[in-house]
Amino acid sequence: MAMLLKKVFGSVSIRSNSISEADFHQQLLIGDSDRDRDRGGGSTGAFDRIPDEVFILILKLLGPKEAAKLSAVCRTWRGIVSDNRLWMHFLQSNQTEPWDSIFFAETHLCSGRALHFQGFFSEMPHLSFMQIYGQRAQVPGSVIIDGGSGYCKFGWSKYHSPSGRPATFLEFGNLESPMYSRLRHFFVTVYSRMQVKPPNQPVVVSIPICHYDDTDSAKASRRQLKETMYSALFDLNVPAVCAINQATLALYAARRTSGIVVNIGFQQTSVVPILHGKVMFKVGLETVGIGALKLTGFLREQMQQRNVPFDSLYTIRELKEKLCYVALDYEAELSKDTQTSYEVSREGVFTLSKERFQTGEILFQPRIAGVHARGLHQAVALCMDHCHAAELMYDDSWFKTVVLCGGTACLPGLAERLEKELCELLSPSMMSGLRVISPPCGVDSAWFGAKVISNLSTFPGAWCVTKKQFRQKSKRNNIGPW
Repeated sequence: MAMLLKKVFGSVSIRSNSISEADFHQQLLIGDSDRDRDRGGGSTGAFDRIPDEVFILILKLLGPKEAAKLSAVCRTWRGIVSDNRLWMHFLQSNQTEPWDSIFFAETHLCSGRALHFQGFFSEMPHLSFMQIYGQRAQVPGSVIIDGGSGYCKFGWSKYHSPSGRPATFLEFGNLESPMYSRLRHFFVTVYSRMQVKPPNQPVVVSIPICHYDDTDSAKASRRQLKETMYSALFDLNVPAVCAINQATLALYAARRTSGIVVNIGFQQTSVVPILHGKVMFKVGLETVGIGALKLTGFLREQMQQRNVPFDSLYTIRELKEKLCYVALDYEAELSKDTQTSYEVSREGVFTLSKERFQTGEILFQPRIAGVHARGLHQAVALCMDHCHAAELMYDDSWFKTVVLCGGTACLPGLAERLEKELCELLSPSMMSGLRVISPPCGVDSAWFGAKVISNLSTFPGAWCVTKKQFRQKSKRNNIGPW
């Protein structure tokens, strides 16, 4: 093996001993007309007797930079080095994202919009993963800001997770209101805490799920909120902005472009149908007047009735996250011994019993908490009925994937219970193929969906709006509803 590698490097040194760092990226971005390897059309000399698998193994050991240099030796070497198996390996080894997320993004989102394939490989365009690797290596890092109604997540796109999660409702108030001063203060604070300068990199920002109707007034409210976000960011001299709905980002994190997103927000729950990355306002969004705050408040009331002392709502929130769950069968769970304890730092040990599953039950039976509203399962079933009646696709498969998102959506057992309730409500044809997915990235699903976008080989490209483009669109009043 040592002699073989020595010959390889000897061959490289004859043809390309002066390749620089810039040339390395240029080799990665070469056209793919010679990608297919054809031993009959060229020769690698003494290496002709080596099987393809061994060649690929050698190149894996060399690494991406040295492998790219080999493509400059001759057309035959270029065909060998361009093998997709090699660069798929490098993408899996050298990236901060899971391979399935990278593959989903590059096959479904690279054009700047969500693509839909009825089949699979047969309908996908031919991909050069060598070119994709080179493009991703040159993608600038981005600031990602997911400003939820309860908690905000922000961080660098090259990081594994958000670097900050402040309480939005306490520090900044209602970010769903298109108030320029409030949004500008919010963005300035985020950049200050990240210790980065706004002009240095693009930003991917989530748009809150609000103004649900398809009426002219709701469209105008959504447009005003989006324009205000753009104005606040461009006034900070951000070079480019990519603004996408939170529900769509959560769907991308689940590696889907179509489906129904159930977002359990801070004050209410939204059921959002999405087709090819676009929110289907015309189909109709459903809302349930129960959110994370209501569940926390319900647990607090239960503890107060038992005279259990606690310091703050943060204590209740921690107990909810650590001890609460959703029962698959509520009536059966009432007869079980569910008592368990948890120690909160600096406050001591807390013991909960039936409160553990009664808290999550109000999502399905709001009357338990004194709320007159339909249950979560009923809202999702109604949304699915609307999607079916709209006949937007040749079949119903696009809305049969239900993706949960939001911190409260991480309650154990919620996905299983919702799927069970839906199967009891829907007709056999409607429930065929139904799947409910737990939050793909926990409480940070929307943030990770933005990360998928920001690390695309074609980013910023068609995904972003520059300040000049925004000013031109504003003059024409042509920024459409998101």
